[in-house]
Amino acid sequence: MMSEHFDTVVIGAGQAGLATGYHLTRQGADVVILESRARVGDVWRERYDSLQLYSPAIGDGLPGMAFPAPRFSYPTGTQMAEFIESYAQSMALPVRTGVFVERVRVRTDGGYLVDTADGQQLEADHVVVTTGGHHRPFVPAFAADLDPDIVQIHSAGYRNVSQLQDGPVLVVGASHSGADLALEAAGAHQTHLSGRIHGEIPYTLGRPSGHLATLFIPFVFKHVLTLRTPIGRRLAPSVRQGGGPLIRVKRAHLKAAGVELIEARTVGVQHGLPVLDDGRVLDVRNVLWCTGYREDYRWVEPAPLDEDGFPRSYRGVVDDAPGLYFVGLPFQYAFASMLILGVGRDSAYVARHISASRRSLKGTGAGALRAGQV
Repeated sequence: MMSEHFDTVVIGAGQAGLATGYHLTRQGADVVILESRARVGDVWRERYDSLQLYSPAIGDGLPGMAFPAPRFSYPTGTQMAEFIESYAQSMALPVRTGVFVERVRVRTDGGYLVDTADGQQLEADHVVVTTGGHHRPFVPAFAADLDPDIVQIHSAGYRNVSQLQDGPVLVVGASHSGADLALEAAGAHQTHLSGRIHGEIPYTLGRPSGHLATLFIPFVFKHVLTLRTPIGRRLAPSVRQGGGPLIRVKRAHLKAAGVELIEARTVGVQHGLPVLDDGRVLDVRNVLWCTGYREDYRWVEPAPLDEDGFPRSYRGVVDDAPGLYFVGLPFQYAFASMLILGVGRDSAYVARHISASRRSLKGTGAGALRAGQV
């Protein structure tokens, strides 16, 4: 099988992959960015219709390009999709869409092989995985025992309330998406929100009084809550487990909309209906699972994994697998790492590491471009 060779293969053309590609191409690296979806930005187009970012436009740009909107406006998911697609075009980034990577493995003579679903095989001295930190939507096993007439949708597959049938709604999971979807559902349905709320930020997004906080909080996310600070190191494990304080939609908004806030967790099924850990049974016709995701890096064969399922690395550099990197992981270096706000810095760090590696490879003659038989 004929294969192409690149200095670096970047897997994923979301904001993390594009930012990484930006830095690498500016350093003169021979790089390709592989995206499984049909269009750059589709990862944002697949989110629910009412999605708005929690960061204002002033913090939503990517390296070399500001977000084209008023500084303190909050872009929608669709606007972000259009922005990163235009970013890839404006920066002339070498993206190939519709390419699904099935496996990354080590070459016997050094470097990596990247196998795709359509039978392509790419060789690379370096591989950067930028597919994000959450892969498989998680729904508890007992969901299969719910009455088949109940509509069940994970937040990953939810678009708008037209997917719901008449009758009450149970939203399971009281973090960001759970609060958003409960508020939306309450406009037309009796709605219950089940799960522990992990606090809420003390200001209102979009109000002039919140502008100063809008600038201060990102500073904290990027420079205070990091792996270099004691508070950041304590916070990192809980951030990776999912959940976080309410940001846009608060308890007061939910209560005003008529949402019943239930601190109890949804833990099972009785007579086809969901049961809470306080023994209460809820007679609902719809369940929205805002229960997060589970990690799946088994396809990256060289990646050593920690107990939490995430790759073991420091700032995206995998010491146990030279030439393998990650960008866009939750708390990769800071709380901001999983936000658009943080990918510029994280991708620049990884790109500098790759640049140093490329210089080393060229010094030994191992980095010469080649195409050969595999």
